[in-house]
Amino acid sequence: MKKSLLFLVLLLSLTTLNCKTKFNSTKTPVRYDKQFAVKDTGKVKFNDISAKDLAAKMGTGWNLGNTFDATGAAGLRAETSWGCPKVTKEMIHNLAASGIKTIRIPVSWSIHMQDGQFTIEPEWMKRVKQVVDWSIEEGLYVVINSHHDNFFSPEASNNYGYYPNSANLNISLMYIVNIWHQISTTFNNGYDEHLIFEGMNEPRLAGTEVEWSTKETSEVNKDGFKCLSALNQAFVDTVRASGGNNKKRILIIPVLHAGADSALSSLFEMPSDISQGKLMVSVHMYTPYSFAMEMPGERVFTEQHQKEISGTFGKLYSKFVRNGIPVFVGEYGATNKGNDEERIKWFKYYLTEATNYEFVACVWDNHQFEASKKEGERYGYYVREKGVWYSKDILKTILESTKK
Repeated sequence: MKKSLLFLVLLLSLTTLNCKTKFNSTKTPVRYDKQFAVKDTGKVKFNDISAKDLAAKMGTGWNLGNTFDATGAAGLRAETSWGCPKVTKEMIHNLAASGIKTIRIPVSWSIHMQDGQFTIEPEWMKRVKQVVDWSIEEGLYVVINSHHDNFFSPEASNNYGYYPNSANLNISLMYIVNIWHQISTTFNNGYDEHLIFEGMNEPRLAGTEVEWSTKETSEVNKDGFKCLSALNQAFVDTVRASGGNNKKRILIIPVLHAGADSALSSLFEMPSDISQGKLMVSVHMYTPYSFAMEMPGERVFTEQHQKEISGTFGKLYSKFVRNGIPVFVGEYGATNKGNDEERIKWFKYYLTEATNYEFVACVWDNHQFEASKKEGERYGYYVREKGVWYSKDILKTILESTKK
């Protein structure tokens, strides 16, 4: 049968699970074809460490954006389908040599399924593993996740992936359990605490009025938070059940649409974990939006912008860090509007505050360098082909502002 027909049969075979029902991992079966699993045969010592202590070691981070998360082609061609160069060992070496301590490697898995049972193409897994290994060899902390795998609408989809609402919860749980079972099989005893798992990227209620915002009175939003809790619990339970080093591995928990407002909402709850003190919470903060992302937006970094950053950071610190849960700012950055002097002021303030609040922050890099007055998201920082930074002044500011 074709993939779409296999997927439909699988979807129809699942029983309905309401988000008000507490998630039970034993009810979500592993369906992928295990003969294609890429198995971890390594054995290294895992230094048992808390998320708080690990966060203190992770330093400043960088995102390998628009690469393994790219969805513009099938198979291994996906890596370069959004215009970024193929990753090389030298590229990773030069990144580490520049002073970066953590690399976040976003990975989209949904376009790399070879059957209707959520089996990841082994060649794709091996390629991701190769770059993870290069990064580990350089002494970097490495974060891998499930990236552009969120459905684009609330209607049932014939695509693979997840969507945090009751109508799509069954298939979403199947997806989370099966991909993280495979990832946990590939990455386990051969990897120490330098490897970190992040469950999802920006899980959101796409196509609704609360896709990028939090309204606690919205029934759609309430359902989304409950379903997100089930998906996060499935992620944690699946990784822990794989045993070995993964029983102690640090895990990063996403919030709805990765927004700070979602993390601060009374509707958000962290999953339970058999391993205590091993979880971080993830947010993305292009803050303030008018300066950091919006086009044309604002080009001058102001005192009011400083207050917005400090106010949000302070609230996140009070809710999470003070309670032993580090905040992982998985993405941040200021789009290039031809205003480098102001951007440097922003980087200095943003990262000094993040460091003071004990956050870990990874700058988003999509390999788009040149300033634009019309197009946003010009987040190019590291020139990968040359192994140098586009702006030495921004790199210097990043490194100086994150010293402890």
